[in-house]
Amino acid sequence: MTTYKMILSYDGSRYSGWQRQGNTNNTIQEKLEKVLEGILGVQIEAAASGRTDEGVHALGQVVSFRTEKEENCEELLQACNRYLPQDIRVLSLEYAYPRFHARLNAVGKWYDYRIDHGKIARVFERKYVTRVEEPLDLNAMKEAAAFLLGEHDYASFCDNHGKKKSTVRRVDVIDMTDRDGILTISFHGDGFLYHMVRIMTGTLLEVGQGKRSAYGMIRVLEAKDRKKAGFLAPAQGLFLREVEY
Repeated sequence: MTTYKMILSYDGSRYSGWQRQGNTNNTIQEKLEKVLEGILGVQIEAAASGRTDEGVHALGQVVSFRTEKEENCEELLQACNRYLPQDIRVLSLEYAYPRFHARLNAVGKWYDYRIDHGKIARVFERKYVTRVEEPLDLNAMKEAAAFLLGEHDYASFCDNHGKKKSTVRRVDVIDMTDRDGILTISFHGDGFLYHMVRIMTGTLLEVGQGKRSAYGMIRVLEAKDRKKAGFLAPAQGLFLREVEY
């Protein structure tokens, strides 16, 4: 068997997320697998580093798949991009070691969340940012973010913690860059829970809007209760930027 590692970029605006679903074929996984199966003539199961939600974008999603056929990587990449929709692109394709798995072997991820808080809303970037009309106190947001760093139980920042999986994660970086009214919040950690980045973003935005205090992050973490955290920020501002191995 040959194992392939692929880096994928996609605009998630019109898709129902990464994961294949029974009630729709409009997912990134479904589109990719169908193209690969058409090229290779065999059934393919593609595994991603994580299941991006409906409307979430990826700059560097990592995908692995296995097949008995050993194809030329460059030719396979070009064939994929020929048949995939224009809002899904294969950036690179290479052979991986036999047991490589995009999700199980990942050790770190970078996510970017983009917020338009300028005086006038951007016209051409509106599908890829979340618009916030209220002024933001960026210093308060940075102060709040510092309390979220480290290894914690992030149950308050997860929408499915009723499952038995651990909600303990490590977040190393929450960095904020503000350029011309576009605030980018970059998150790095060893892994993220369901909706975790979007809930953290929503909570930080509430701090920036004066709706909660920076020091309140301590109580939110300790509560381990989703209701204590902020709103779920919209999907359209979120990008999976990079996966580390």
